[in-house]
Amino acid sequence: MHLILFIFSPVKSCLDELSCLLNLADIQAALYELCWQVVQGNLKLDVVVSVLGDMMVNVFYYVFSTCLLNKIKSIHQKCTNHGHFSPYFLFIPLCHVSPILKERLDPETLESLGLIKQAHQFNQKIVKIKTKLFYKQQKFNLLREENEGYAKLITELGQDLSGNITSHLVLESIKSLIGCFNLDPNRVLDIILEVYESRSDQDEFFLSLIKSYMCEPITLCHILGFKFKFYQEPNEETPKSLYHIAAALLHHNLIELEDLYVHLMPLDAVIVEEHKRDISEAKQIARKLVMVVLPSEKSEDREKDKEKEEEKNEKPPDNQKLGLLEALLRIGDWHHAQSIMDQMPSFYATSHKAIALALCQLVHLTVEPLYRRAGVPKGARGCVMLPLKNTRAPRPAESFEDLRRDTFSMLCYLGPHLSHDPILFAKIVRLGKAFMKEYQSDGRADVKDKMETLLSCFLSIADQVLLPSLSLMECNACMSEELWGLFKLFPYQHRYRLYGQWKNETYSSHPLLVKVKAQTVERAKYIMKRLTKENVKQSGRQIGKLSHSNPTILFDYMLSQIQWYDNLIVPVVDSLKYLTSLNYDVLAYCIIEALANPEKEKMKHDDTTISSWLQSLASLCGAVFRKYPIELAGLLQYVTNQLKAGKSFDLLILKEVVQKMAGIEITDEMTSEQLEAMTGGEQLKAEGGYFGQIRNTKKSSQRLKEALLDHELALPLCLLMAQQRNGVVFLEGGEKHLKLVGHLYDQCHDTLVQFGGFLASNLSTEDYIKRVPSIDVLCNQFHTPHDAAFFLSRPMYAHQILSKYDELKKSEKGNRQQQKAHKYVTACEQVMAPVHEAVVSLHPARVWDDLRPQFYATFWSLTMYDLAVPQAAYGREVNKLKAQIKAIEENPEIPLNKKKKEKERCTALQEKLQEEEKKQVEHVQRVLHRLKLEKDNWLLAKSTKNETITKFLQLCLFPRCIFSSIDAVYCARFVELVHQQKTPNFCTLLCYDRVFSAIIYTVASCTENESHRYGRFLCCMLETVTRWHSDRATYEKDCVNYPGFLTIFRATGFDGGNKADQLDYENFRHVVHKWHYMLTKASVHCLETGDYTHIRNILIVLTKILPCYPKVLNLGQALECRVHKICLEEKDKRPDLYALAMGYSGRLKSQKVHMVPENEFHHKEPPARSTTPATQQNGPGSTGKPATSTSKTEEGTPEDGGERLNAVREMFILCSTKAVKERDEKEKAGKEKKEKKEKTPGSTPETKLENRREKQRDERTGKEERAAREGKEKTPKADREKLKAEEKNSKDDKAKAGNGEAVEPSREREGIKEFKSKEKGDRSAVSGSLKSPVPRSESAESERDQKRRKLDSHSSPSHSSSVKVSMA
Repeated sequence: MHLILFIFSPVKSCLDELSCLLNLADIQAALYELCWQVVQGNLKLDVVVSVLGDMMVNVFYYVFSTCLLNKIKSIHQKCTNHGHFSPYFLFIPLCHVSPILKERLDPETLESLGLIKQAHQFNQKIVKIKTKLFYKQQKFNLLREENEGYAKLITELGQDLSGNITSHLVLESIKSLIGCFNLDPNRVLDIILEVYESRSDQDEFFLSLIKSYMCEPITLCHILGFKFKFYQEPNEETPKSLYHIAAALLHHNLIELEDLYVHLMPLDAVIVEEHKRDISEAKQIARKLVMVVLPSEKSEDREKDKEKEEEKNEKPPDNQKLGLLEALLRIGDWHHAQSIMDQMPSFYATSHKAIALALCQLVHLTVEPLYRRAGVPKGARGCVMLPLKNTRAPRPAESFEDLRRDTFSMLCYLGPHLSHDPILFAKIVRLGKAFMKEYQSDGRADVKDKMETLLSCFLSIADQVLLPSLSLMECNACMSEELWGLFKLFPYQHRYRLYGQWKNETYSSHPLLVKVKAQTVERAKYIMKRLTKENVKQSGRQIGKLSHSNPTILFDYMLSQIQWYDNLIVPVVDSLKYLTSLNYDVLAYCIIEALANPEKEKMKHDDTTISSWLQSLASLCGAVFRKYPIELAGLLQYVTNQLKAGKSFDLLILKEVVQKMAGIEITDEMTSEQLEAMTGGEQLKAEGGYFGQIRNTKKSSQRLKEALLDHELALPLCLLMAQQRNGVVFLEGGEKHLKLVGHLYDQCHDTLVQFGGFLASNLSTEDYIKRVPSIDVLCNQFHTPHDAAFFLSRPMYAHQILSKYDELKKSEKGNRQQQKAHKYVTACEQVMAPVHEAVVSLHPARVWDDLRPQFYATFWSLTMYDLAVPQAAYGREVNKLKAQIKAIEENPEIPLNKKKKEKERCTALQEKLQEEEKKQVEHVQRVLHRLKLEKDNWLLAKSTKNETITKFLQLCLFPRCIFSSIDAVYCARFVELVHQQKTPNFCTLLCYDRVFSAIIYTVASCTENESHRYGRFLCCMLETVTRWHSDRATYEKDCVNYPGFLTIFRATGFDGGNKADQLDYENFRHVVHKWHYMLTKASVHCLETGDYTHIRNILIVLTKILPCYPKVLNLGQALECRVHKICLEEKDKRPDLYALAMGYSGRLKSQKVHMVPENEFHHKEPPARSTTPATQQNGPGSTGKPATSTSKTEEGTPEDGGERLNAVREMFILCSTKAVKERDEKEKAGKEKKEKKEKTPGSTPETKLENRREKQRDERTGKEERAAREGKEKTPKADREKLKAEEKNSKDDKAKAGNGEAVEPSREREGIKEFKSKEKGDRSAVSGSLKSPVPRSESAESERDQKRRKLDSHSSPSHSSSVKVSMA
């Protein structure tokens, strides 16, 4: 049963196999054809029947035997016991399948079946047959092949193929020739390839022929390899036609690249070695160009270079791999070309020009449709490129998305060698521009990811292809501008990253770029060595040519030279006018990179000043960005980021940029004329407020403004600078030298003032108001210091008030001045009301017990422009313009058209200035009217005037007077204005006294620039005091009957005043002398501390107040002595202090002729006729009291004179108590009566009696007061002895003076000597401020003296002490 199943199962499978192998339709067609041939008489019937019978038997036999063997084999594999398997083979001899069994079964099985005798012999026979078939070369009998056959073959292949000749017909002829003439098929194939090589334009015919003729692909590959091998000998050149047919066969998959690649030379290892050698040679060349080489070494190097060139001239064998690669690219087979390039180092293949051009051509064809649709500029006519006929070439791109398929990868393989085809370079750039426009306009969310991916691709192409290719293009400015058209559409962050890659990484990726970098540096050195102001034009052209291709390398070297030699800045800036737009942008990046160099220290080695390289780069920034249209966003963002990081060094850059681009200078060395001009309008500031003539800044300031607004950097920069001022001191200045910390603080503050001024003058009202938040938000949320917050908000208030005023004028028509003033006041109230509410949160509630928020806001919101009109400055500038017009008219050398233009310009400026002055006059009148209405509500009467003045100094005057020079003048002018307005509860006398009496602490806590401003503030205050002091009429006009000169400090109102409560002129002169004395005392103290900051600051302050101080001779001599000592001590120690001291000393000596003795400065009455001591000058050597002798009646006694001297010394502390004031009034009344009595001839007895009674009353009053004073404040014995010695000395001096001896030098020496002893010894109980009426005990007085000694001897008092010192 098993045997039957075994037999019939192959039969069934055989039938199934037949049905699969033979298609029924095919069999029917074949049978039909045979029958038709029989019917036509072409074949005989019996022959057809026999053929069909044999065919059926053979087919059945083959299929049946195959199926049977497969069945046997499967059973054999499943059966483990061969004993069970043997019965199945009984049927095998019946089937006659032994030949097939010998092919399929293993020798041992065959031996067991008896089909072979021995398995070993069978194996040997198999080996011999295989060797004969596959390894033994067939020796054809050449005589058997007839030459006629090859001749006919060549003729057949070389015939004209333009007709109806097809490869099928030719193949039939070739087969006939092979059979007829016994031709070797392989040799026939070789001849076919040879003919194809000579007729390479007939690709379609020969490829079809080879494909039909083809036997094995490996055979064809061997024949091609043999051909390539023939050309691998030296001085042999492989023909391009051979490369072409190989590429065509590869492209049509007739051969495999792996099979052919092994036959090509050179080996991949040799290529890698060659690439490494090229890189090392390029680096060696670069090193030689950078190194300094001696002449002898130069000659040796030249000889070696000649030998290398001779070696290179020996032609090496062809690189067949590159030749095949070029052929593949020419026919469009990118797949195989890419495979070959992957086997080689990066950019090795495309470094050969032919391959680069072939690849460029392929890219041209790929991008052509998309370029024609989206990239061609308007009006441009390009040459249309026909696509390849090869259907297997890369498909042309129809959209930007199609570029990702092949184009981008082709460009990446091309790399820097796109430089060989500038036209393709321009096409790619224009496609990039078209894409960026589409990217920026298309905001659809569904395509956002695709667009972002494409953007990344274009950025990669720019990094890897476009910029490196530009480096290899020699002086192609057009391509640079074309590339900028694309780059300007990128954000500056993307651009700067591309420039960074280009500068720092690209040049090391390829030997050619290494050489180009070295050559650029060498050429840059050559140009920079010869650059001067005289040859700027010629050198600029050379720089321009060099920068078109390699700007990063050129600018890097130029900036390094500028950092060393700052005198190159001007010629370099002038020479940059030939750059392209891309080069300017690269220059901005290079400057930022140089500024951010972490390897460079921004401080000098002494750690007290900023490095010179940073100062040079800052100056270059200002000049370059002003002159050329360079984008500022990157530089401004860099400064912002540095401020965020707490670094303020780079504010120097912003300061220079704003100064050069906007023409806004910040300096504390202004002349008085410049300072006066700065209080006017914008036109007056530009014409007379700066050292340099500010012209042509309109465009540059507009660019700076747009950069700030577009990138939202205006307010952040202001806030960061305002916060960084304190950061410099408390965060950044921990380990830095105090001098450097002060310099950085000044730089930060000055830049803030400069930048804020730029924003206020250039931003429109809407832009400014939209960006600057309210004052409470600035201070409370952004933690901006109050002075900076009001500085930023002040222009906003002015804009809002003017806008509201214009609205009111338009709404209510009225031309009367009174109506205009009323509308202005209304506008101010509407605008400032929210500000008054906002400032309440800035300070504790107790502050507003003394100051009203309205007064506080008014002080901080006004400027000098609001308070006074600089008519003299306007007049000066107008006169200058008139003089210019006259000079232009009188100059015959100026052409007429130029004369006309200049005269028109000057006339226009003159009219602008006059119009501006008129506007300011009207504005000041409106402001003064507003202040007159507001003044009664400024100050409250809840506490003493002393506390009111203290808060005014703390919160208003001191913070603002050191903010800027204009603010210093404003503060002094505001105090005077408040006094002139007769503001209730404001004590002018007390304010001035507090300002002049406590300057040590303020001076000690100032920076250098703040010292300049504080000195200017003191100078303006002293000018006012000096004006009142110099003329009685002026004093009585400006001060008498004013509440500011009341000495009753708790008065709550002013009704015209009681004369007894007013300070008279003579006492005011005493007070002014006392202020001068206190200034001298403070100055000497600072000069003798030895501390750098104290000495520097006080010298600056003294220099500033020199026009008004010192006016007293002995005070000036004391200062001169101390300053001379400083000059001697600091000459070799601290040169900057020595220079300041020498400068002040010289100016002080020149002012000495204007100094007066003390008795001329304030009235000193003549001494008593007998025992009354002579007048003692109240200089720095005195006891600290402005001493003066009292008037003596003729009937007075020596005792009365001594008592009166002590009484007057106490009185002239400043006459602050009511009792002392009343005493003064009584003495004044007595004087008047005495004078009247002396003038009246023939006095009556009643008059004499009345005078005697009054005298007795005065003496009693004096004795009672003296007794009360001696009971409370007893004079120490040492003081009494000292007083006697002083009286004795004064008598001696008087005697000497009577004998005609000079006493002035001795007085000077005594004054100096006594001043030293006074500072070292006990301090008297006299304070530098006004006395309160509350009496103090002796113990309290001694404690106060001890505290004052401690404060005076303290080396570095804090700033807060200066404003918190309360009045005594």
